[in-house]
Amino acid sequence: MAHQEKARSGVEWRITLGDGSSKSLVPDAGPISRIWIGLKGLIAGLVLKVWKFLMRAWDIGVDDPRKVIHCLKVGMALTVVSLFYFMRPLYKGVGGNAMWAIMTVVVVFENTVGATICKSLNRVFGTTLAGFLAFGVHWVASQSGQEFEPLITGASVFLLASTATFSRFIPSVKARFDYGAMIFILTFSLVTVSGYRVDKLFDMAHQRISTIIIGTSLCILVTMFICPIWAGEELRILISRNMDKLANSLDGCVDEHFNYNGELKDSDKQPDKKLLGYKCVLSSKATEESMATFARWEPAHGRFNFKHPWQQYLKIGASMRSCAYCVEALNRCIDSENQAPEFTKKHLSNICLKVSSNSSSVIKEVAKTIKTMKRSPSIDFLVEEMRSAVQDLQKELNFLPKLLSPPEVLHPERKETEETTSTTHLLEVIPVVTFASLMIEISSRIQAIVETVEELAELAEFKGEAQEKAKQNQPNTNRILASQLNDDQQTMKALERV
Repeated sequence: MAHQEKARSGVEWRITLGDGSSKSLVPDAGPISRIWIGLKGLIAGLVLKVWKFLMRAWDIGVDDPRKVIHCLKVGMALTVVSLFYFMRPLYKGVGGNAMWAIMTVVVVFENTVGATICKSLNRVFGTTLAGFLAFGVHWVASQSGQEFEPLITGASVFLLASTATFSRFIPSVKARFDYGAMIFILTFSLVTVSGYRVDKLFDMAHQRISTIIIGTSLCILVTMFICPIWAGEELRILISRNMDKLANSLDGCVDEHFNYNGELKDSDKQPDKKLLGYKCVLSSKATEESMATFARWEPAHGRFNFKHPWQQYLKIGASMRSCAYCVEALNRCIDSENQAPEFTKKHLSNICLKVSSNSSSVIKEVAKTIKTMKRSPSIDFLVEEMRSAVQDLQKELNFLPKLLSPPEVLHPERKETEETTSTTHLLEVIPVVTFASLMIEISSRIQAIVETVEELAELAEFKGEAQEKAKQNQPNTNRILASQLNDDQQTMKALERV
């Protein structure tokens, strides 16, 4: 039985079933309605994704405005080099190869000065060397007759391309000249093969080399004189920042481990980002090596001279990673299912916290040394405090068996029970002993970091704070001495007149 009911939005049809219940009849949406609903959902999803992308891009620009500046520098360099294509006098000077200057700017302009200079010089030298060799091969092949010319050309391409490709597997060549070897292969192959059909080969090679030199020179000038980003400076900042993260991770792991049954509130716990800062140290090896390679291409600037020991920063990074592996093992102890009894934790908590505090102070002090490029007057004192705390921790570990030893056996029948209890205590105390042993190992590896930083300070000739103050006060001292000398001369003249 069907009847009609009026609803607020219009007419609604219902069917009354035999059991007294009713069921409404909703008309199916047509195909056009379904397409329109799906299209609206697609557009809304697309707009939402674009909005999220723009927000992420905005956050990246706000977090590091130098990336935005780099984009503007690339745009400015491309605009300037495009004048060689738009302006007829400049276009006639370089011919139809003006597009090579634009391509050069696109492929060699990098974020840092060192990376840009490295790719620019590699491109110039690779192109020049390949051009001269290709021209020589073309001359030899043309003098050999039409029958042998393609054979000589093909054989030279095969030999030189194979040799240059193999050189890219050599570590020293790959680190500094990999891009130049690739450009050499490309240019030599293009010029040699095209020379078989092109008559004015020398003019073509000359124009291409000229446009490449124009593009690379413009890139070097823009990246050096407009808001430069130096790879060496970035490497120094990265090393010092990683040291601070390593120190914070060490403190956070020890504090988290000795959180007795949640005595610390959630607001007092270290955030995960701070606890896991050591992972930045473990994952920064490739970045450090690339920055050190690019820094060697940079000219002297600021406090960095031509012979600055960039390789020493890699040694410091390796020492930091060695320490970070121990911090990672320390962090695993926190999540371990086997935890030591609370009385053993309380017994070693104070001394472990002291070792952690002194160790992190040493790391932060050497980070300050790298950041300011000045010798620290207190590093020896902090290292001695860390060693003293480690010795105290070793003494507490030696005292731990007495704390766990069972009481004297008064009845022979209890001997087996006491031995079982002693074994149980020993198994329970293994986690805290492991944690303390890692603390001792971390302190020894921190000393290795200090030694590498001191070696850097010696090679780079870092000055102490006392020397800096003396240097700042030197003009005042010279003025005082000059004034005293002038007074003495006037006094001598007065005595001579008398």
